[in-house]
Amino acid sequence: MKKSIAIIGVPMDLGQMRRGVDMGPSAIRYAGVVERLENLNLEIEDLGDIEIGSADRNANSENNLKNLKAVADANVLLASKVDGVFREGKFPLIFGGDHSIAIGSIAGVAKHFNNLGVIWYDAHGDLNTAETSPSGNIHGMSLAVSLGLGDQSLTSIGGYAPKIKPENIVIIGARSLDEGERKLIKEKGIKVYTMHEIDRLGMTAVMDEAIHYLKERTDGVHLSLDLDGLDPHDAPGVGTPVNGGISYRESHLAMEMLEESKLITSAEFVEVNPILDERNKTAEVAVALMGSLFGEKLL
Repeated sequence: MKKSIAIIGVPMDLGQMRRGVDMGPSAIRYAGVVERLENLNLEIEDLGDIEIGSADRNANSENNLKNLKAVADANVLLASKVDGVFREGKFPLIFGGDHSIAIGSIAGVAKHFNNLGVIWYDAHGDLNTAETSPSGNIHGMSLAVSLGLGDQSLTSIGGYAPKIKPENIVIIGARSLDEGERKLIKEKGIKVYTMHEIDRLGMTAVMDEAIHYLKERTDGVHLSLDLDGLDPHDAPGVGTPVNGGISYRESHLAMEMLEESKLITSAEFVEVNPILDERNKTAEVAVALMGSLFGEKLL
C-alpha cells in the first residue's frame, strides 16, 4: 500500500529578522520535491501554504517577543492543519519558513501520541524564553515553547501544554547554545549530541544511540530538521549559519538510518532562505535529504 504524505507549506519569516525565508516552501517545491517523492511510490497531496499575517509594527518590545501575535496566529492554523492530516491517516511533511513553525507542527502532532519524541536536527537548541533570549526572535524559542515554557499564547496552542517531555527530546548537531539554553539543558536532562560527539563517535554511533534511546520511551517521533544543522558549505541558504556543522553525507546517513528504524511519524524541514542561497542549493539539499528519509536508495 502506498504511504500517503500531505505537504504543508508555512511561508513564515516573522520568527526572526532576516527576510527571504518565507520563500522557503516555494524553493523546496521548485527543487522538485513532489516528483522525487512520487518516484518512491509515495502518494503525495500538496495542501498549499498556511496564511501568515503581517508583522507587528511596534512588535512586543516590552516582553521581548517579536511579532508575537502573527507568529501565534500562524501556528494555531498550522496546528489545526497538522491535526487534520493525522486524522486522515496521512504523514504530515511541513516546509518552512523559519523554525518558529515547529510550535504549531508539534502542537498538531503531539495530541496523537502519549509520548511523542522529537529529533531536533539543528545547530541551535531553540530553548530560549523571553527572559533568556538575546534577540527576542521566536524561532529561537520553539523547543522551549513545546516544553511548556514561554508566553501563554504560544504554549497553549492546541489547547494543552506541555506538548513534549524533556526526556523525549534528542538534539543533534548543536554548536551554538546561549547561556540560558545550556542551563535549561542541564536542568531538564535533555539529550544533546553536539558536533563534539558527532566528530568523536561518528554519525553511525550517534544515530544508533538516538534511535535506541527514543524507541525505548516514545510511541512516535517528530523530526524537526533545520538546514543550518548542516555545515554552511553544504547548506549556505540559511539565516543563522554556524561553521563546523554536519556534512551532507553524514546527514544522508542520518536520514537513511531513520528510514530503516521506521521511527519517524511526522517531519518538517525549515530555514531554507533562497535570498541567501546559491542557485537553490539549500532547497535541493533539503529535497535530497527527504528522499533518503523516505527510502530512496542508490541500488
